[in-house]
Amino acid sequence: MENLSINDPPPAPAKKFVKRDTLLENEVAVQKQWEEAHVFEANAEDSSRPSFMVTFPYPYMNGRLHLGHAFSLTKAIFRAQYERHKGSNVLFPFSFHCTGMPIQAAANKLRKEIEEFGCPPKFPEEDPEVMKVMVKEAEDKAKAKAKKSADKSKGSKAKLVAKGYTGIVRQWTILTKMVPVEEIPSFVDPEMWLKYFPPHGLTDLKRFGSGIDWRRSFITTSTNEFYDKFIRWQFETLREKGKVKFGKRNNIWSLTDGQVCADHDRSEGEGVGPQEYTIIKLEVLEFPGALAPLADKAGKVFLAPATLRPETMYGQTNCFALPEGKYGAYEHLNGDVFIISERAARGFACQGYTEEFGKTKCLMEVKGMDLMGVPLKAPNAKYERVYTLPLLTISMGKGTGIVTSVPSDAPDDYVSLKMLVDKPEWSAKYNITPEMVVPFEVVPIIEIPGYGTTSAVFMCDKLKIASYNDKDKLAKAKDETYLKGFTTGIMRVGPHSGKKVSDAKPIIKNEMIEAGQACLYFEPESKVVSRTGDECVVAATDQWYLEYGETSWCEAVKKHVFSENFNAYSPESLERYRQSLDWLKEWACTRQFGLGT
Repeated sequence: MENLSINDPPPAPAKKFVKRDTLLENEVAVQKQWEEAHVFEANAEDSSRPSFMVTFPYPYMNGRLHLGHAFSLTKAIFRAQYERHKGSNVLFPFSFHCTGMPIQAAANKLRKEIEEFGCPPKFPEEDPEVMKVMVKEAEDKAKAKAKKSADKSKGSKAKLVAKGYTGIVRQWTILTKMVPVEEIPSFVDPEMWLKYFPPHGLTDLKRFGSGIDWRRSFITTSTNEFYDKFIRWQFETLREKGKVKFGKRNNIWSLTDGQVCADHDRSEGEGVGPQEYTIIKLEVLEFPGALAPLADKAGKVFLAPATLRPETMYGQTNCFALPEGKYGAYEHLNGDVFIISERAARGFACQGYTEEFGKTKCLMEVKGMDLMGVPLKAPNAKYERVYTLPLLTISMGKGTGIVTSVPSDAPDDYVSLKMLVDKPEWSAKYNITPEMVVPFEVVPIIEIPGYGTTSAVFMCDKLKIASYNDKDKLAKAKDETYLKGFTTGIMRVGPHSGKKVSDAKPIIKNEMIEAGQACLYFEPESKVVSRTGDECVVAATDQWYLEYGETSWCEAVKKHVFSENFNAYSPESLERYRQSLDWLKEWACTRQFGLGT
């Protein structure tokens, strides 16, 4: 009590924001004047002034607009206002994008949460004890991943992710940040998203002072009959001109959704397209141990590696598999049995190799260790039989999980084979005997100026690569040998000896396919996940598609883009146009799930 004093200073007055509040009041008043005076409305009949149009990529309406939209939008706003100050008649329309899977997927996810956990839902992770278990599981998973990785920096990152674990992302929880709780249940209907978020977007953009002609604002989807008719007219016109085609095409495909997974339908992998591989059929010559049940198959059994370099198969010395990998023996329509990863089997099942689309026929599961030392017949190889050897760096998330080995031109293969030769005690751990590795010398197949006829050996010596753990050096060696080999390499073996690698590659690939030694396989260039959480494959399906790569169409667009009549406003933008025109070939333009048009 004696410490109290009536002379203590009074608390500081609350901080005032008079200037800020005045600015906000002025902002509202001025914006009201703009609206009443129709200052941002552009009329076509005003021909006395030069015309200028500004547009902005339609923001997707599965939520409220955010700071990223505002930042990007400032560029359009500044340019429009600059042109107005110059006296131009500026048109700035605006649209809200609602087409596709994201809204439908979010609505379905919300419906599932309500059905499973009630309304309002009571999620398990709200229980502190359950959350503790979930955090522990996440930490254990991250630690296990870090332990497997030789890259310690990745391990540290995984631990940090585990420490920041906050639980499962729920659709209901996301909506509580944008929608009154009592209204959330109505969002199980995708139409509700169209009615709710675009008006909020319009209000926010007005307050932002965006200077848009709101008479020319709309949402996409067939809900808007005017936009729907416009899109229908576009596609009917394109079809009449022969630009819309129908047929089997390889597209990124979601088995869960049962349709092509376009860019806006993805939660991961935007811009990723199909990658063509050549599957090399390495025929199994003996069926030891666990493989014995496959010996009586009517069809042949193959280990089936995927390669981007079929022209190098003359240099095969062995095959690699992951000892800890999980494989399966999958029977295809023609009776062939491929030993590959389950992930790759899903891809084959969507590309016409199985009786039923998307359905695999697994005869038996196979462990990577069961494949160690298995003898194979490798097409085009110098050696009549090669062996399956261990490689610990194989990713089961890429290709088929089986890797053919060409140590003359692939630095990774050379280093891995050399280690098996130099360390027989390590090889023995995987049941690999010296006769499975020692006799198999590097086979020169391609001559590259300055690199000789065994470019992988040259680069590994040059960079002093000691093991497959020298990942950065190996990546550099691989990029250099592959590029030089394709652009300047000359074949020195086989019927196409003397030809440039770039010319011989497609010929050799086709010859192997026609001889039944190889087949084509496609998968995404990198991982693609749909909005519904499905890891996508590549599927050959009947599909309507736009043939953007058709020569006359593409050349006409290029001629316009690179003419004096086209203004990209920056060299960077013009370069992006060029890149897009170079890679854009065939583009799927229909879907069976989600909101249309």
